[in-house]
Amino acid sequence: MVTLADVARHAGVSASTVSYVLSGKRSISAPTRERIQHSIDALGYRPHAGARALASSRTDVLALMMPLRTGLYVPVLMEIAMAVTTTARSHGYDVLLLTGEEGPEAVRRVEGSAIADAMIVMDVGLDDPRLPHLRAAERPAVLIGLPTETAEAADTEGLDCVDLDFEAAGARCVEHLAGLGHTAIAVLGEPPAVYERGTGFAARTLTGFRAAASSHGVGLLHRPVDGTYAAVAAAVTRVFEERPGTTGIVVQNEAAVEPLLALLRHQGRAVPEDVSVVAICPDQVATHASVPLTAVSVPAQEMGRLAVERIVRRLEGERSGGTELIAPRLTPRASTGPAPAPAPSSSPSAATEDRRGHGGH
Repeated sequence: MVTLADVARHAGVSASTVSYVLSGKRSISAPTRERIQHSIDALGYRPHAGARALASSRTDVLALMMPLRTGLYVPVLMEIAMAVTTTARSHGYDVLLLTGEEGPEAVRRVEGSAIADAMIVMDVGLDDPRLPHLRAAERPAVLIGLPTETAEAADTEGLDCVDLDFEAAGARCVEHLAGLGHTAIAVLGEPPAVYERGTGFAARTLTGFRAAASSHGVGLLHRPVDGTYAAVAAAVTRVFEERPGTTGIVVQNEAAVEPLLALLRHQGRAVPEDVSVVAICPDQVATHASVPLTAVSVPAQEMGRLAVERIVRRLEGERSGGTELIAPRLTPRASTGPAPAPAPSSSPSAATEDRRGHGGH
């Protein structure tokens, strides 16, 4: 095993000089630093993590608070976590996984025990109880999410936030269907528990749906739904009973995508000739669906990467960068088309007879 003393001998300097270069506690000339770094690379030296932490008061660990509860789509969460981990390693950091259910206690534990240099927080709620503790903490934090229903009203002073602009994503879906002539749209949303918890991304998307529907004169129904076939069937049946003229459906629930498409086939409703479908989901869900879906992509990898890059800059001394929202990208595919022409309520002759009958009373 290569030791610090081996590096010192190879570089022709004292062990204390190598230590100062590693810890940054003293200014060392550029030529000497370069010679020591060359020796580290040549010998394959890896500083002992515990000793390095004691020397520098740094752990080189980032804490990731990840939700582990029902109602959330696990593949997206794992994709974000993987992006956080790989990006962190590229900057020389390891990742400590904490469950979001620990709430404020997890923040207090990281802050009190110094087990990590910074925190990345997922599953951000509209009234998230962790926020006061994150603001008061000495360690920087980045939120993957926004604790507000609209970006304009975001109270994120002292915090960094990165996320998809879900409000704009919801609006983009409605605008796409409205542009194709659809005037009655239903939204199959996240499971009811997600809205009941006040999860920020779901609330923000719903705000975008409603604002765009109002702006374009589109009738909108929103139905939270679990991702089972039975739950989707109940919701869709209710939608067509309440608003038979519905010709567009937006899905913000990855688990509900295939049950919805199967149900529409079973009901004899062709996609997109009878009903157009738009989704907010990862590209792999959209492209591998039984009908390739027009969709706004959820950029999970980009969100994870941006969060780590933000936190690294904070650790290097930059001030909070505020909120960074990723613009939604909608990709048209086979699941959307022009709204079908409304079926006539009666034939011309019948309509004439109806008018004659009224005239005779």
